[in-house]
Amino acid sequence: MDKKQLHNVPVAEKVKNFGTTASQVVKTKKFWVELLIMTLGMFVAALGIYFFLIPSKLIVGSITGLSLVISQLLPFVTTGTVIFVINSILLILSFLLIGNEFGAKTVYTALILGPMIDFLALVFPMSQSLFAVSVGGQMIANPWFDLLCFVIILSASQSILFSINASTGGLDILAKIINKYLNINLGTAVTIAGGLICCTAFAINSVDLVIIGLIGTWLNGLILNHFMIGINSKTRVFIVTKDYAVIQEYVVKELRRGITMHEVIGGYTNESKMQLEILLTREEFAKLIGYIDEHNLSTFVTADTVSEVYGLWNKKHR
Repeated sequence: MDKKQLHNVPVAEKVKNFGTTASQVVKTKKFWVELLIMTLGMFVAALGIYFFLIPSKLIVGSITGLSLVISQLLPFVTTGTVIFVINSILLILSFLLIGNEFGAKTVYTALILGPMIDFLALVFPMSQSLFAVSVGGQMIANPWFDLLCFVIILSASQSILFSINASTGGLDILAKIINKYLNINLGTAVTIAGGLICCTAFAINSVDLVIIGLIGTWLNGLILNHFMIGINSKTRVFIVTKDYAVIQEYVVKELRRGITMHEVIGGYTNESKMQLEILLTREEFAKLIGYIDEHNLSTFVTADTVSEVYGLWNKKHR
């Protein structure tokens, strides 16, 4: 159906087609697995925000940090409510500028974050930091411990969600827009957007706390990049061998991966052999090495890490 025909389709039929497509998606295993991942990822983020960010009153560059500033200036509005409102606005941008899949997933993750934080506040009421200690009868907090715990937890949550084309909402939406249109990696995009938001903390915090927040935003970008590299990285394997047919059959039929073959000549022996180039996960690489050892194949193997893979590689069941 071309664009002209699609334009002439009645609204009722469009709604019916959308309902059919949505029904098919809901029945897939992938949908429920990703739904579970998104729920767990957001709950982890909510734990980090509630137990470490809110009690310390740190304004790390994020929509949550901006929400903390607004809720301090407008005490009759809860932090969870402000997060909900801001994320709802940013979700419109995610649909318009990024895409339907990212937008749809972010709708779910963004809208459950605020209620999760309010739920934790109801179940585990807190008035001070977990790391606060009594000194001379006065409770003294250590914002650096709160900062470190929050950044590590949030970065882990962000990297997991980004890996399935979702996000925690808010700042991640801005970072994804910067990443898409300016070709800046996600960690740097998070740092740029977060740094601008972090400066709003001057309205309620002292300079030293704002600086701590900026440092936390910078660490968030670094740790996010580290987690993303670990999640997305693959192992590129080069194998020089005469037994290429055996390895080729195992890789294609058992590991279900593609393989590129080049004829090479050894500079020392002048023998002609075949070089195989394969992209594998770490688990698949271990299986391949085990197979080579088990069958005593004569090979020369080298491997390195590839940070990103695009294209047909991810379509494993071709």
